[in-house]
Amino acid sequence: MADTTVTRGKRGKRGKWNATHLPDLTGRTAVVTGANSGIGFAAARALAGAGAHVVFAVRDLARGGAAAARVSGSTEVRRLDLADLDSVREFAAGWDRPLDLLVNNAGVMMLPEQRTEQGFEMQFGTNHLGHFALTNLLLPQVTDRVVTVASGAHRWGDKVIHFEDVNLRGKYSPTRAYAQSKLANLLFTLELQRRLTEAGSAVRALAAHPGWAATNLQSHSANPVARMVMQVGNRFLAQDDTAGALPTLYAATQDLPGAAYVGPDGPAEMRGAPTLVGRSAAASDPAAARRLWTLSEELTGVEWPLKATVR
Repeated sequence: MADTTVTRGKRGKRGKWNATHLPDLTGRTAVVTGANSGIGFAAARALAGAGAHVVFAVRDLARGGAAAARVSGSTEVRRLDLADLDSVREFAAGWDRPLDLLVNNAGVMMLPEQRTEQGFEMQFGTNHLGHFALTNLLLPQVTDRVVTVASGAHRWGDKVIHFEDVNLRGKYSPTRAYAQSKLANLLFTLELQRRLTEAGSAVRALAAHPGWAATNLQSHSANPVARMVMQVGNRFLAQDDTAGALPTLYAATQDLPGAAYVGPDGPAEMRGAPTLVGRSAAASDPAAARRLWTLSEELTGVEWPLKATVR
C-alpha cells in the first residue's frame, strides 16, 4: 500500500496550506465520486490518511477496488454511474447512515457528442445532472458539507446555460458543452447554499477547482490538436493530481462560508496553494441558478428534499 502518513501541524513550502494541515477526521465519513483516479483519488487518499472512512463511488468496481487497495485507511467501494440516473438512485437508496462529506468530483471533459442513459448530453448529464440528483437524494443524510468540483472553464465560450436546449442539439461542440457543465456546477452550488440557508440547515455547499492538474481527464478530448496541447501543458505547466486535489480538500475541511469557491493562488489560478477565488458574473447570477435548479428537477425527477418552503 502507498504510504499516506502525514504529519499534522507542520508547515509546507513557504508556509502555504497543504494536506499536512488536514484536521483529524477520525469518525467522519466521506463519499468521493470518481475516486479511482486523478484528483478524486488524491482527495480520497488524503481524507483516508487523515482518518476519515472514504467511500469510493465509482463506475467500475474493479478499478475502484484497485485504487482503494492503494490507500492506507478505512475505505469501501460502491458502484455509481453518474451518466445513468437509475444508478444514482440505486446508490442513494443503499445509503442508510449519516454522511459528513459529499465530494462531487467525477466528470468527463470535451468528449465527442454522446448521450447518457436517459438521453442527456453526456457532459451536462454527468457533470451536473448526475451530481444534482445524487446530492438531493443523499442530502437528508448529509451532516456537514457538499463540495462540487468545478473549473475555470466556466468562463469559456458562451458563458450561459442554454436553457432552450441544454443538450445542444445542432450546436454541439466539446468545449461549449464542457463549459456549460462547469458553469452549471457553480450555479448549482449557489442555489444549493441558498436553499440550505432558507431551510435552516447547518450543511454548507462549496465549490473548488484544481487549476491545471495533470490527470487522465484531458485525454478524452474529441479534438486531436486539443489533446496535443493538453499533453504539452500537462508536462510543462500543470501541477500533479496531489496538488490539484488541495482546493477540494481545503473546501472540504476548512471553516469557509457557504457558496465559497476555492482554487489555486498562482497566476491565472492554474497552480498553487488553495485560496478563495472569484467566479464569473454568469456563475454568480441567482436568477439563472434558480432557473437551472427548476430545470434540473424537471429533467431528473429529483426534487428538493428538505421540508422548508423555498420562495
